[in-house]
Amino acid sequence: MAAIAAPDRASTSEAHAYDYIIVGAGTAGCLLANRLSADPKARVLLLEAGGRDNYHWIHIPVGYLYLMGNPRTDWGYKLAAEPGLNGRVLNYPRGRVLGGCSSINGMIYMRGQARDYDLWRQLGNPGWSWDDCLPYFLKHEDQFALEPDAFDGLHARGGEWRVENARVRWDILDAFRDAAAEAGIPKTDDFNRGDNEGCGYFQVNQKSGVRWNTSKGFLRPVQSRANLTVMTGAHVRWLTIQGRRVTGATILRDGTQLTVTARREVVMAAGSIGTPHILQLSGIGPGELLRRLGITVVHPLAGVGENLQDHLQVRCAYKVSGVATMNERYQSLVQRAGFALQYAFMRRGPMTMAPSQLGAFTRSDPSRETPNLQYHIQPLTLPKFGEPLDPFPAFTASVCNLRPTSRGHVYAMSPDPTAYPEISPNYLATDDDKRVAADGIRVTRRIVSMPALARYNPEEFRPGPEIADDAALARAAGDISTTIFHPVGTAKMGTDDRAVVDPRLKVHGLEGLRIADASIMPTITSGNTNSPVLMIAEKAAAMMLEDWGQRGA
Repeated sequence: MAAIAAPDRASTSEAHAYDYIIVGAGTAGCLLANRLSADPKARVLLLEAGGRDNYHWIHIPVGYLYLMGNPRTDWGYKLAAEPGLNGRVLNYPRGRVLGGCSSINGMIYMRGQARDYDLWRQLGNPGWSWDDCLPYFLKHEDQFALEPDAFDGLHARGGEWRVENARVRWDILDAFRDAAAEAGIPKTDDFNRGDNEGCGYFQVNQKSGVRWNTSKGFLRPVQSRANLTVMTGAHVRWLTIQGRRVTGATILRDGTQLTVTARREVVMAAGSIGTPHILQLSGIGPGELLRRLGITVVHPLAGVGENLQDHLQVRCAYKVSGVATMNERYQSLVQRAGFALQYAFMRRGPMTMAPSQLGAFTRSDPSRETPNLQYHIQPLTLPKFGEPLDPFPAFTASVCNLRPTSRGHVYAMSPDPTAYPEISPNYLATDDDKRVAADGIRVTRRIVSMPALARYNPEEFRPGPEIADDAALARAAGDISTTIFHPVGTAKMGTDDRAVVDPRLKVHGLEGLRIADASIMPTITSGNTNSPVLMIAEKAAAMMLEDWGQRGA
């Protein structure tokens, strides 16, 4: 990498002074480093607590199975016991490596709905409507899942963010897509036009069957820039503040504590868990919480760590017969060897699989303005992540509420920067969320009952066909649901008393500090959140360059 810094215990203070300091080299941070260092006069420091993205499982798509829960690539968070999940505790993977969550996620390219961004504008954030945000999606898109004659001004080629079609198909998924059409969910080849209603195969962030993360897309091409320094293994302990100005950060690296300073700005890109946690450790956050922990309140901001939203997927599962699924194919050593050979020589087959290949968007009931359910359909089933696949042919039809009304939090539990925060999404806490979970199971049953799937004799075994009324379905959802890993909102953009940043992503009441990650979303987008975070970072970089007189840099 460019200028990967080694610890220097004798360095002068000037050697540790930069124009911009970016905290977190994940999805947002890699793009920010690219854009901000394009000005050769600006000295940029990118800080990452994890290591290099040189682990082979990062690049093989199915390798996500070996990345989540692996301390080499994952922070290894756990949620607090969730009442809505009947007291269950879930693992909560977050990327801890160059590329962040784009190095360990499901690789699905998804923007969400135009309605999502128009709502942000209506909530008091001018400049954040769909029409305002679309150019920032296009700026870095490299769309190869579609041909240019289908772009219609909504897609682009030539950017850094590669988008391709999946390189594996399953008969059971094709049949589910046909069944969805019979149930009134039209087929689509593009979920990213502003209205994602329909059923189709997900577009993925891969290049020729290899994961495409933001380190490859945005960081490696600029590694020779002399004005860009990347520090891996650099754990930010807290921000440094003088008066009302954030001046830098104190980090721990190779056992040495070091303070780095920013002449212009510090940009938080540590994600919806890391960003509020670091702010709270720095004395920026809810005063009562900080005082209880013995942290000096430097700048009270009630919304830091509040407003946590996440997508909860209800993992409905069906046994089938007369069709291949991954469950039984994986049991065969010969077939698994075939998977490896197919990948090694052709970069195709099951080793190119994202966690979910087929998707669908529809409404839980006709009164919903736009689709509020998303499906991730998989040609496999398992009792829970990390456990072996079920020993019989089966498929999973996970359904999630795209717009949950439940709100949770991220709270520091100690002034010790190495102590993990409490993370509680508060799933299924509202009557509306419980109703949508129940209705989602019913919609799933209706799709599966269609003639296109009848020849495979689908038989529901999670949650079970005997569960029927609203209360029982909501409780069953709590037993079989898990996160899709989309935390957002913990430093939300807006102007109300719980907003943390303004529409230019500057932290209210402070100078020299912006936030440019999923934590600024006032409300969660209607789909997977990785690419919306890139859009946020793209727009943040443009605003920063504009503010510092670097138009066209």
